[in-house]
Amino acid sequence: MSTPPPADRRTLIADTAIGLVAAAGLRGLTHRAVDGAAGLPAGSTSYYFRTRTALIAACYQRLAELDLADVDGGSPLGAAPPALAVAPDRDAAAAALAGLLYRWLTVGRERQLARFELSLEAARNPELQADLHRAGQGARVRAAGIAAALGSERPEEAAELLVAWTEGLLYDRLAGALARSRPAPDLAELTAVARRMLAAALADPA
Repeated sequence: MSTPPPADRRTLIADTAIGLVAAAGLRGLTHRAVDGAAGLPAGSTSYYFRTRTALIAACYQRLAELDLADVDGGSPLGAAPPALAVAPDRDAAAAALAGLLYRWLTVGRERQLARFELSLEAARNPELQADLHRAGQGARVRAAGIAAALGSERPEEAAELLVAWTEGLLYDRLAGALARSRPAPDLAELTAVARRMLAAALADPA
Protein backbone atom coordinates (compact mmCIF):
# COMPACT_ATOMS: atom_id res chain seq x y z
CA MET A 1 0.00 0.00 0.00
CA SER A 2 1.40 3.41 -0.95
CA THR A 3 2.30 5.88 1.77
CA PRO A 4 0.18 9.05 1.73
CA PRO A 5 2.10 12.32 1.27
CA PRO A 6 2.79 14.40 4.41
CA ALA A 7 -0.12 16.80 3.84
CA ASP A 8 -2.56 13.92 3.46
CA ARG A 9 -1.09 12.15 6.45
CA ARG A 10 -1.51 15.25 8.60
CA THR A 11 -5.15 15.45 7.54
CA LEU A 12 -5.65 11.74 8.24
CA ILE A 13 -4.16 12.16 11.71
CA ALA A 14 -6.31 15.20 12.50
CA ASP A 15 -9.49 13.50 11.24
CA THR A 16 -8.70 10.38 13.25
CA ALA A 17 -7.99 12.41 16.38
CA ILE A 18 -11.30 14.23 16.02
CA GLY A 19 -13.09 10.90 15.71
CA LEU A 20 -11.39 9.57 18.83
CA VAL A 21 -12.39 12.63 20.84
CA ALA A 22 -15.98 12.32 19.63
CA ALA A 23 -16.08 8.68 20.68
CA ALA A 24 -14.18 8.73 23.97
CA GLY A 25 -13.53 12.35 24.97
CA LEU A 26 -10.09 13.79 25.51
CA ARG A 27 -9.08 10.82 27.65
CA GLY A 28 -9.08 8.77 24.47
CA LEU A 29 -6.72 11.11 22.63
CA THR A 30 -3.17 9.75 22.65
CA HIS A 31 -0.56 9.55 19.95
CA ARG A 32 -0.61 5.76 20.14
CA ALA A 33 -4.41 5.64 19.85
CA VAL A 34 -4.33 7.86 16.76
CA ASP A 35 -1.67 5.68 15.13
CA GLY A 36 -3.75 2.58 15.74
CA ALA A 37 -7.08 4.02 14.65
CA ALA A 38 -5.55 5.56 11.51
CA GLY A 39 -3.70 2.37 10.57
CA LEU A 40 -0.34 4.14 10.69
CA PRO A 41 3.01 2.81 11.87
CA ALA A 42 3.76 3.39 15.53
CA GLY A 43 5.29 6.82 16.08
CA SER A 44 3.69 8.45 13.03
CA THR A 45 1.47 10.85 14.97
CA SER A 46 4.28 11.96 17.25
CA TYR A 47 6.49 12.52 14.20
CA TYR A 48 4.05 15.08 12.76
CA PHE A 49 2.70 16.46 16.04
CA ARG A 50 5.31 16.15 18.76
CA THR A 51 3.07 17.10 21.67
CA ARG A 52 -0.55 16.59 22.63
CA THR A 53 -0.99 20.36 22.46
CA ALA A 54 0.20 20.38 18.84
CA LEU A 55 -2.18 17.53 18.02
CA ILE A 56 -5.14 19.38 19.54
CA ALA A 57 -4.17 22.54 17.66
CA ALA A 58 -4.24 20.52 14.43
CA CYS A 59 -7.74 19.38 15.34
CA TYR A 60 -8.85 23.01 15.76
CA GLN A 61 -7.55 23.87 12.31
CA ARG A 62 -9.14 20.83 10.69
CA LEU A 63 -12.51 21.40 12.38
CA ALA A 64 -12.53 24.99 11.13
CA GLU A 65 -11.73 23.81 7.59
CA LEU A 66 -14.55 21.27 7.64
CA ASP A 67 -17.13 23.67 9.04
CA LEU A 68 -16.25 26.36 6.50
CA ALA A 69 -16.48 23.78 3.73
CA ASP A 70 -20.04 23.12 4.90
CA VAL A 71 -20.81 26.85 4.82
CA ASP A 72 -19.42 27.07 1.28
CA GLY A 73 -21.36 24.05 0.06
CA GLY A 74 -18.33 21.81 -0.38
CA SER A 75 -18.83 19.47 2.55
CA PRO A 76 -17.10 16.09 2.74
CA LEU A 77 -20.19 14.69 4.47
CA GLY A 78 -22.00 13.98 1.21
CA ALA A 79 -24.70 15.97 -0.55
CA ALA A 80 -24.44 19.48 0.82
CA PRO A 81 -27.20 21.95 1.66
CA PRO A 82 -27.31 25.22 -0.33
CA ALA A 83 -24.16 27.26 0.25
CA LEU A 84 -24.86 29.83 2.94
CA ALA A 85 -21.89 31.90 1.78
CA VAL A 86 -23.59 32.77 -1.51
CA ALA A 87 -27.25 32.94 -0.46
CA PRO A 88 -28.86 35.69 -2.59
CA ASP A 89 -31.44 36.88 -0.03
CA ARG A 90 -32.61 36.38 3.54
CA ASP A 91 -35.07 33.61 2.74
CA ALA A 92 -32.38 31.66 0.93
CA ALA A 93 -29.95 32.35 3.75
CA ALA A 94 -32.45 31.05 6.32
CA ALA A 95 -32.94 27.87 4.30
CA ALA A 96 -29.17 27.41 3.95
CA LEU A 97 -28.53 28.05 7.64
CA ALA A 98 -31.26 25.57 8.57
CA GLY A 99 -29.63 23.03 6.27
CA LEU A 100 -26.32 23.54 8.04
CA LEU A 101 -27.89 23.19 11.48
CA TYR A 102 -29.69 20.04 10.41
CA ARG A 103 -26.48 18.59 9.01
CA TRP A 104 -24.48 19.40 12.13
CA LEU A 105 -27.17 17.89 14.34
CA THR A 106 -27.33 14.67 12.30
CA VAL A 107 -24.52 13.41 10.05
CA GLY A 108 -22.09 15.98 11.50
CA ARG A 109 -23.07 15.34 15.11
CA GLU A 110 -19.85 13.60 16.15
CA ARG A 111 -17.69 16.35 14.70
CA GLN A 112 -19.57 19.03 16.62
CA LEU A 113 -19.34 17.08 19.88
CA ALA A 114 -15.60 16.77 19.38
CA ARG A 115 -15.35 20.49 18.66
CA PHE A 116 -17.06 21.37 21.95
CA GLU A 117 -14.84 18.98 23.88
CA LEU A 118 -11.66 20.27 22.25
CA SER A 119 -12.69 23.91 22.69
CA LEU A 120 -13.07 23.47 26.44
CA GLU A 121 -9.48 22.27 26.60
CA ALA A 122 -8.28 25.74 25.56
CA ALA A 123 -9.96 27.21 28.63
CA ARG A 124 -7.66 25.03 30.74
CA ASN A 125 -4.51 25.25 28.63
CA PRO A 126 -3.27 28.78 27.79
CA GLU A 127 -0.96 27.35 25.13
CA LEU A 128 -4.02 26.43 23.05
CA GLN A 129 -5.92 29.69 23.28
CA ALA A 130 -4.23 31.37 20.31
CA ASP A 131 -4.83 28.30 18.13
CA LEU A 132 -8.51 28.18 19.05
CA HIS A 133 -8.83 31.91 18.42
CA ARG A 134 -7.33 31.58 14.94
CA ALA A 135 -9.62 28.68 14.12
CA GLY A 136 -12.70 30.57 15.32
CA GLN A 137 -11.87 33.75 13.43
CA GLY A 138 -12.55 32.11 10.09
CA ALA A 139 -16.18 31.46 10.97
CA ARG A 140 -16.66 35.04 12.15
CA VAL A 141 -15.07 36.54 9.05
CA ARG A 142 -17.27 34.37 6.85
CA ALA A 143 -20.38 35.24 8.88
CA ALA A 144 -19.57 38.95 8.61
CA GLY A 145 -19.32 38.64 4.83
CA ILE A 146 -22.69 36.91 4.71
CA ALA A 147 -24.25 39.54 6.96
CA ALA A 148 -22.86 42.35 4.80
CA ALA A 149 -24.19 40.72 1.62
CA LEU A 150 -27.62 40.48 3.25
CA GLY A 151 -27.67 44.20 4.03
CA SER A 152 -26.39 44.46 7.60
CA GLU A 153 -25.16 47.92 8.58
CA ARG A 154 -22.88 46.38 11.21
CA PRO A 155 -21.80 43.04 9.78
CA GLU A 156 -19.18 42.25 12.43
CA GLU A 157 -21.75 42.67 15.21
CA ALA A 158 -24.29 40.60 13.28
CA ALA A 159 -21.66 37.92 12.77
CA GLU A 160 -20.91 37.71 16.48
CA LEU A 161 -24.61 37.18 17.21
CA LEU A 162 -25.07 34.58 14.47
CA VAL A 163 -22.03 32.58 15.55
CA ALA A 164 -23.01 32.74 19.24
CA TRP A 165 -26.61 31.71 18.56
CA THR A 166 -25.52 28.89 16.27
CA GLU A 167 -23.05 27.61 18.86
CA GLY A 168 -25.67 27.85 21.60
CA LEU A 169 -28.31 26.02 19.60
CA LEU A 170 -25.92 23.22 18.67
CA TYR A 171 -24.69 22.79 22.23
CA ASP A 172 -28.22 22.84 23.66
CA ARG A 173 -29.44 20.17 21.25
CA LEU A 174 -26.36 17.97 21.26
CA ALA A 175 -25.08 18.16 24.82
CA GLY A 176 -27.49 20.23 26.92
CA ALA A 177 -29.56 18.93 29.81
CA LEU A 178 -32.55 18.22 27.56
CA ALA A 179 -30.60 16.92 24.55
CA ARG A 180 -31.67 13.30 25.03
CA SER A 181 -35.36 14.12 25.39
CA ARG A 182 -35.68 16.51 22.45
CA PRO A 183 -37.45 15.44 19.26
CA ALA A 184 -35.28 14.49 16.30
CA PRO A 185 -33.99 17.48 14.31
CA ASP A 186 -36.67 18.82 12.00
CA LEU A 187 -35.72 20.88 8.97
CA ALA A 188 -38.94 22.93 8.94
CA GLU A 189 -38.53 23.86 12.60
CA LEU A 190 -34.88 24.73 12.09
CA THR A 191 -35.79 26.92 9.11
CA ALA A 192 -38.18 28.90 11.32
CA VAL A 193 -35.47 29.24 13.97
CA ALA A 194 -32.88 30.31 11.37
CA ARG A 195 -35.29 32.91 9.99
CA ARG A 196 -35.73 34.41 13.46
CA MET A 197 -31.97 34.36 14.11
CA LEU A 198 -31.23 36.19 10.87
CA ALA A 199 -34.01 38.73 11.37
CA ALA A 200 -32.71 39.61 14.83
CA ALA A 201 -29.02 39.68 13.85
CA LEU A 202 -29.61 41.78 10.75
CA ALA A 203 -32.07 44.22 12.34
CA ASP A 204 -31.16 47.90 12.06
CA PRO A 205 -29.33 49.09 15.19
CA ALA A 206 -31.39 51.06 17.67
